[in-house]
Amino acid sequence: MTRKKIVVMSSRFPFPLEKGDKLRTYYILKSLHKTHDVYLISLTEENIPTAHLKEIEKFTKAIHIFKLSKILKYLRLFLGILNSQPFQVNYFTSIRVKNKIDGLLESIKPEHIICQLIRSAEYVKNYHDCPKTIDYMDALSKGMERRASKANWYSSFIFKLEAKRLKDYEQRIFNYFEYQAIISKQDQDYITHPDQKKMLVLPNGIDDYYFEQLEVEQKYDLVFVGNLNYPPNIDAINYLLKEILPYIPEHVLLISGAHPSKSLLQKIARTPNARITGWVDDIRVSYLQGKILIAPMQIGTGMQNKILEAMALGVPSITTTLANNAIMAKHQETIWVADTKEDILLGIERLLGDEQLYQKIQVQAKEFVREKYNWNTIICDLSKSIRI
Repeated sequence: MTRKKIVVMSSRFPFPLEKGDKLRTYYILKSLHKTHDVYLISLTEENIPTAHLKEIEKFTKAIHIFKLSKILKYLRLFLGILNSQPFQVNYFTSIRVKNKIDGLLESIKPEHIICQLIRSAEYVKNYHDCPKTIDYMDALSKGMERRASKANWYSSFIFKLEAKRLKDYEQRIFNYFEYQAIISKQDQDYITHPDQKKMLVLPNGIDDYYFEQLEVEQKYDLVFVGNLNYPPNIDAINYLLKEILPYIPEHVLLISGAHPSKSLLQKIARTPNARITGWVDDIRVSYLQGKILIAPMQIGTGMQNKILEAMALGVPSITTTLANNAIMAKHQETIWVADTKEDILLGIERLLGDEQLYQKIQVQAKEFVREKYNWNTIICDLSKSIRI
């Protein structure tokens, strides 16, 4: 049987998996390559190590990487003041690179294009020789709106402007693509297009290796895992350091993830019951060193992979309604949902003090994720929906 040619267009090289959009692209490639010839066209801001290339080569027919000039990126960002495009779309869109990608598409002659995030949409939106899918992933406009609500006055002005531009662009770019996907029903509702209900809700999944048994010593009562330069994660950590840890000095929080800022490191160093590891090769070890994953997410959109991963590993999670709305886990059955300081502290007390409740959530959370968030099933749904 002839294998169809699929082009996946991404705004970042999808390895290592320290960011949510990279993880999503990685598993789309990994699943689709089994039945299709997959070509990756990826933008990058840095040189890609050979080991990272080799990891993605396993799942692709060919890889085409375009490095964006740092000087020109910031120039485009500045010139973006003069147009109506979102700043982040301006930032990632190079006319020089677009011309090269136009020629590449003519050469490959794909039978479908999957565009990952609106940041890369300008590169393929006017290619009409095959059907195209835009994977919004998150409703970026809503995330920017939430950041504006917590920022100082001058940052808030920029965030509000970007939120407005993103909202308009999310609606406008919809019509350039035959198919549209998004990570959750909650995010789907934030896309203000008349046909929003036609979008495929495509959640993130969990790899099978998260269900493997690992022998790891539980050194900490609490753990937070994530990309440490991502604003919603920084906001959540600051909340933990200021509003939660001072009230539970007997409990220690492990913070694990890539790219912590100097400011964040200083705040953690000043908190007696907080520890940080930075990047670790096997993030499962960080999860399993904690008895509870605590993720009080208050801004941002999309789906929190950290929660799914912790649940799959049997680490009970405490998070907010905002984060759980995308996952739809049941309070005190598969997760603990808490939106106030008092409820978070109660959740910590109950989970650490009630072994029966702890074990019930452990077991039911693993089963919930295994049944609902399997990558192979999710990508199969994508293939059927976009008819590839």
